[in-house]
Amino acid sequence: MVTCAHPSQVQQQPWNSNLPTLHHLIKTCKTQRDINQIHARLISTGLIKNPSLTSKITLNFCASIHPPLAQFARFLFLSQTHLHIFTWNALIKSFSHGDDPKQAVLLFQFMLCRGVRGDKFSFSLVLKACSRLGFIKEGMQIQGLIEKREFRPDVVLRNSLIGLYLKCGCVEFARLVFDKMPERDSVSWNAMIDGYSRMGMMGVAGDLFGKMPGWARNVASWNSMVRGFARSGDGIELAWGLFDEMPERDVVSWNCMIDGCVKCGKIEAAKYLFDRMPERDAVSWATMIDGYMKVGKIDEARFLFDRMPESKRDVVTWNAMLAGYVQSGECFEALVLFHDFVDRSDLVPDHATLVIALSAVAELGRIDEGTTIHQYIEINGLCLDGNLGVALIDMYSKCGSIKNALKVFENLEQKSIDHWNSMIGGLAIHGLGELALALYMEMEELSIEPDDITFIAVLNACGHAGLVKEGLICFEHMRRVHGLKPKLQHYGCLVDILGRAGQLEVAKKLIEEMPMPPNDVIWRSLLSACQNHGNFKMGVWVAEHLMKMDTINSSSYILLSNIYAGFGVWDNVSEIRCRMKERGVKKIPGCSWIELEGTVHEFFVGDFTHPQHREINSVLISLCKHLSHKPFIVTQLHE
Repeated sequence: MVTCAHPSQVQQQPWNSNLPTLHHLIKTCKTQRDINQIHARLISTGLIKNPSLTSKITLNFCASIHPPLAQFARFLFLSQTHLHIFTWNALIKSFSHGDDPKQAVLLFQFMLCRGVRGDKFSFSLVLKACSRLGFIKEGMQIQGLIEKREFRPDVVLRNSLIGLYLKCGCVEFARLVFDKMPERDSVSWNAMIDGYSRMGMMGVAGDLFGKMPGWARNVASWNSMVRGFARSGDGIELAWGLFDEMPERDVVSWNCMIDGCVKCGKIEAAKYLFDRMPERDAVSWATMIDGYMKVGKIDEARFLFDRMPESKRDVVTWNAMLAGYVQSGECFEALVLFHDFVDRSDLVPDHATLVIALSAVAELGRIDEGTTIHQYIEINGLCLDGNLGVALIDMYSKCGSIKNALKVFENLEQKSIDHWNSMIGGLAIHGLGELALALYMEMEELSIEPDDITFIAVLNACGHAGLVKEGLICFEHMRRVHGLKPKLQHYGCLVDILGRAGQLEVAKKLIEEMPMPPNDVIWRSLLSACQNHGNFKMGVWVAEHLMKMDTINSSSYILLSNIYAGFGVWDNVSEIRCRMKERGVKKIPGCSWIELEGTVHEFFVGDFTHPQHREINSVLISLCKHLSHKPFIVTQLHE
């Protein structure tokens, strides 16, 4: 409890009896308005200069879940001159365990500059912050300070150093600290074993587990070993053996085994364990749902999701179900579930939820849904600097609103390489190759290092815009200037650029000289170019080659048939149809869709299921007559 002053002093203060007392405000404070009242009262009464009171307010507010309180505590802290180390540690902890651990490092540095030496708790807190941030250099500097201060060999500090090095992937440094420890506790042993298991070094982890004293070995030690073996490709049987030997198990033990079985594709074994769990948490349910989704058992995943207790259903579980629908192509179901989440659940969607929902919107082309999600993001002040901004740009681009995509991109305070890639890719699919190329040049001017995805987007843009020379220059620029080794996708883009420009012989030579075997997509790109440019001889050769590679893909047969039809070789067209029937090859009908008043209308080739198909066909025939064209007749092959 915070006291303001001695009762005799309170009577002398000019309190307004119509206002709540400072003591009451501090106890009930939650909002910025409350903070403003407290600050005003502290100033008007002169208590702002009372170090005892301000220190107590700082200690009470610094770790508050209400942001205005934590910010006010930090303001009071910085306004004071003489502070106890306990107050420094409390504020450093509010950062190191909060949302902005970088501030903990800066505050620790500020503390040293103020001449405050710090104690072992100060160092353990700043090491925690460095661990969360992956600040290996700063962590090593802090270790040097620890050695200079000649702290007695403290187990907590050494454990913090081990945690830092393991988090940064420096397992050898962690082992050096571990080996030099004169005394170790259970945390020391478990940290090293868990570090080795997460790095996949199960041989060393097992050796350390065997040397571990009996008093130090607990359920966390066993869980680390089980998790490590379960995640390794061929270690699931060893994990199962350890699991059976465990003297006691907790929910983490069961979850490790279920996760291992799911990752190995053994969903039935995972279900066996799940059904026998004495207690399940949100992770148990989410892992099983994700497992069923990955093997395509959507109905089983939904059954589990609906059966799951409401108290266990957290944001991670909702996200697992949503992501499963999107990955399975059930984007409409994903959006229905997303609306259930927003409308019926007490939980708040996180960044991952919104990214998944935007992906579903992009696939369906429902721009109204995407705009609504964008408004939700703006109202709640969510940051677009990460994946959420990338998903928003991608959604607008795929839904046909390139202006909105550019607006989102331009309003970003910090742009990562993913944002640039998404925007260049969006311009590419809209055929705005010159704009995409200009954006890439802007990247170069800003010294933003492109990656392989950047060049896939740029080369695609050049292909759609017919910028052959520019595409070839970008390809060489990627190799010679940025030192990136071209992948199959880059060669595919280059073949597409050359094919669209009619340089078929050059494209064929490029395919033959590729450092890796070309896939069917690259050959199909060349075949499509042969059809478009009327190269009968090369088209037939490429098509026959493709049909030997993949006998069930219909596109090769269709393209070859169209080439024969284009040159009037109808006997060969009939032969292709017969080969398709003999091999059981079926063409997936072409589909287009349009959104009208919030409803998406799909149209398949030769499809008469739409309720207004008669009126639609009538309008199309009228348009064709008006344009002096014959109505389009769907051939039997396309049907």
